[in-house]
Amino acid sequence: MTAVQQYGIVTANYWAFTLTDGALRMLVLLFFYGLGYSPLEIAMLFLFYEFFGIVTNLFGGWIGAHFGLKVTMDFGLFLQIVALLMLAVNPDWMTVWFVMLAQALSGIAKDLNKMSAKSSLKSLVQQAEDPEGKLYHWVSLLTGSKNALKGVGFFLGAFLLATVGFENALYLMAGLLAIALTVSRLFLDAEMGKAKNKSKFSELFSKTPAINKLSAARFFLFGARDVWFVVALPLYLIGVLGWEHTQVGLYLAVWIIGYGFVQAMAPKITGLKQGRLPSAKTAMLLAFALATIPVMMGLTLAYEPQWIIMIGLALFGVLFAINSAVHSYLIVSYADADGSSKDIGFYYMANAGGRLTGTILSGYVYQVAGMEACLFISAAFVVVAGALAGRIAPQS
Repeated sequence: MTAVQQYGIVTANYWAFTLTDGALRMLVLLFFYGLGYSPLEIAMLFLFYEFFGIVTNLFGGWIGAHFGLKVTMDFGLFLQIVALLMLAVNPDWMTVWFVMLAQALSGIAKDLNKMSAKSSLKSLVQQAEDPEGKLYHWVSLLTGSKNALKGVGFFLGAFLLATVGFENALYLMAGLLAIALTVSRLFLDAEMGKAKNKSKFSELFSKTPAINKLSAARFFLFGARDVWFVVALPLYLIGVLGWEHTQVGLYLAVWIIGYGFVQAMAPKITGLKQGRLPSAKTAMLLAFALATIPVMMGLTLAYEPQWIIMIGLALFGVLFAINSAVHSYLIVSYADADGSSKDIGFYYMANAGGRLTGTILSGYVYQVAGMEACLFISAAFVVVAGALAGRIAPQS
């Protein structure tokens, strides 16, 4: 099969997985809210989802380099099917720990799938004309479409819950992934992503200064988003602004879809057609611009809270989406072409660590100090991310 056909299979798998990932999150949120869980308790159900993403990215990259990205992608699809079927049981069985275990499997599955999809692009574009330009375009398209589809998945989860119920929704999504897994097993190249020179297990941690600094920047960038977006924002919309839960779900879904479209358009926005490729300096400048938004929101929130939240979140989403797309391109570009999943897995381990830190801080800081404190911490995290990106030496 051609590289474009292989890319099509990888993308289709990623899309199918992303739809179920977003839908599952919404299903769990709405279903367990109906069982009487508080919003904060529901948020805590996802801690294992984030924690095991750290572990998965670290070891998954090494496994992908040794055994090929088909193995890690297929195993991710399989684990998500298992996680879905685990939750399709008698509700009386679903203790907090049981749901957290299912979410742990889903978190492992998600990061195996994401790492495999993005790592595969490094090998697929090598034969293309203008490989760096193609790489930026394809990475942005893959990442942007993923986030847009995750928002669609939010709608899908709510729709399935209302029409076919929790258990049947899980069975339908497991069936969709079973089809994706079958296609992958039959047609995806088993050699894709295998390193010619096998690295030692002790080489799991990146030794490349650029990748280490970019990974640290990613940690703070995603911590900056989640410290106010994951727990604090939904609670603020409900508890302070008086929104209904359905309004909150719809609003966040629309925001994620828009965020995904901006990511997919990032190459046009940053001037790829004019021959300009983003650099670490681009990531630094975008981060410093992004940091001004939560600062201004925190200073003015008390005056017009609803408008400040809606306008500020829209501006934050646009700049954050472009910054994230630039980061995603840079890591794939910097990664060693021989076994790229090692470097990309290490990078997304830092990404998962930032999300986990942001999730925990979002609940704690909001509870003890309010939304303004969450926004100021977000700004500080973004400044650190920009400073770290600025210390990356230009590619030779």
